[in-house]
Amino acid sequence: MHGHSQTFPVSPPRAWAEVNLSHLRQNYAVSREKGDIMAVLKAGAYGHGIANIASALEQLPAAEAPVFLGVASVIEARRLAEAGIKTRIYLLGPTFPSEREEIVARRWTPCISSLAEARDFNRLVRENNAEPLPVHITVDTGMGRGGFLPDALLEKIGELEDFEHLYFEGIGSHLPSADEDEEFTRTQFEVFEVLLDKLDYDRFKFRHLANSAGLLGYQSASTNLYRPGLMLYGISPLPQFQDKLTPVLTLKSRVSLVRELPAGHGISYGRQTILEKDTLVATVGIGYGDGYPREISGNGASVFIRGKRCPLLGRVTMDQIMIDVSELPDCESGDEVELFGENILVSEVAERAGTISWAVLTGITPRVTRIYL
Repeated sequence: MHGHSQTFPVSPPRAWAEVNLSHLRQNYAVSREKGDIMAVLKAGAYGHGIANIASALEQLPAAEAPVFLGVASVIEARRLAEAGIKTRIYLLGPTFPSEREEIVARRWTPCISSLAEARDFNRLVRENNAEPLPVHITVDTGMGRGGFLPDALLEKIGELEDFEHLYFEGIGSHLPSADEDEEFTRTQFEVFEVLLDKLDYDRFKFRHLANSAGLLGYQSASTNLYRPGLMLYGISPLPQFQDKLTPVLTLKSRVSLVRELPAGHGISYGRQTILEKDTLVATVGIGYGDGYPREISGNGASVFIRGKRCPLLGRVTMDQIMIDVSELPDCESGDEVELFGENILVSEVAERAGTISWAVLTGITPRVTRIYL
C-alpha cells in the first residue's frame, strides 16, 4: 500500500456562523437611503469576516457601492488589499508613526487628529514623490478619543492647509452616545454644523458624523457621508428601528447528547444549578471558547431548538453548554441549535450577559467556521 495516501472523512464544524449576504445587502440598502456610505468593517466586519463582507458590498452596482470601507488598523486595511478589494480604505483612528509609511505607499486614507500627524504624513508623501494624499480631519465634538477640538481646528486650519502634499478632502467626528443620550447627540450635531459653517462646507468633499444610531435616529443638513457599522449586520442600536433590519449572522451548534437527569442533580461548574425536578438535559457543542458569553450563565438565557426556546442550565463552559429540553421529548443528538440570529437577537444575548451586541459579535472566535449564504 506504499505510495497511497489515505483520505479521511472530514466532519462538519461543531460550531458555525451562517452569514447571510442577501440580508447584508438589504440592511445596506436601508443605510443608503440617507446618502453615500462608508461601510464600517473593523474587527473582522464585526465578526462576520472582513474580506467576504467587503467583497459582497463592492460587487453592488457602482452607484450604490460604498465610497469607503472603514477599518481600525493597518492590519485590517492590508487584509482588504490582499483580498483584492479596490474600494477606498479609510483608517478610522489615529495612526502610529510606524504605520504611516505603508499608509502613504498604499494610498489609504488616514484621519488627522493633530498638526504633528499632518506634518509627518506631509513629509512622507513628499519623500515618496507622490501625488497629494487625500486625508480627513477628525474633530472631537465629545467622544474624547481623538481629533481637534472645534476651536483649535478653527485656529489651525490655515496651518493644516499649508501642507501642500496633503489634500483635505473630508472632515468627520464621532457620536459617543447616540443610542443613549438624545439631547447631547443633538448638541453634537449642532456643534459640528456650526463648525462646518465657519470653515465653509464646500471646503470638504466629504462631511461625516453619523454612525448607525446617528443615521437611524437623527437628521443633519450638512453631512453627506454616513458610517454604518452595527446596522449593516442587522442589529439596530436603537430598538425602535430593529424591524427595518435583518440579522446577518446566526450562531449555531448541535446537540451532542440528551440525557434524563434526576431531581437534585447538579449542572455545570460551581453547581449553581441544582435540578428541582427530573429533567431532560441536552449537551450542546459550543461554549465561551467559541464566543458564547460565559457572563450569560444564570441570567434566564435560552437557545432555539426545533422551533422552540429552551432554557440554558448552569454555567457556560469553555466548549459545551447544557440545555433543558424537557419540552422537546423528541430532541436527539445531532439536532441543530441556534444560539442567536433571527429567532434570538444577539442584542438579547448581550443584554442578558451584561454587555453589548458589538462585544458579542466581535468575540466570536476563530474556531467558529463562517459559512456564507
